[in-house]
Amino acid sequence: MASLVDVVSDTSKRRQVVDACVDLIHAEVGDKRGVSGLAIKGSYKMVKSLRPGMIGMAMDGLLDDFAAKVDPFWLECQEQGANPRAFFTQRQGQVANALLGITDDRAAKTPNKTLKKAYEKLRPQGVKHIGEAMPRFADLLQKHAS
Repeated sequence: MASLVDVVSDTSKRRQVVDACVDLIHAEVGDKRGVSGLAIKGSYKMVKSLRPGMIGMAMDGLLDDFAAKVDPFWLECQEQGANPRAFFTQRQGQVANALLGITDDRAAKTPNKTLKKAYEKLRPQGVKHIGEAMPRFADLLQKHAS
């Protein structure tokens, strides 16, 4: 049973995890539909246009904090021998709030007004959208931390 903190600290695995996270984000954004989907896609496109590779750089910068917040959930899932998709879907609100606590703090401190504005626009629906990503997120954890 691998700790997520240990996995992301391993330089031979970190890049793979960052790339998998970026792929997850891209897939989730691509799947969004309706008016809120247009807002998400527009904000995502704007953030990507600020600097090439920005999503990956941001993910790499957040990964240690994310791993620390998600690790207790992952370890509990492993200890119970639970199906990761079912486990994380059942706890999607808790996991989402743990992750959003980190991004809320970072957004509050960023000097980049454009990025902050995009975050504030999307934040009210953050728990919902992260919750919708739980099956893919659980698959990512299982692939890289099992």
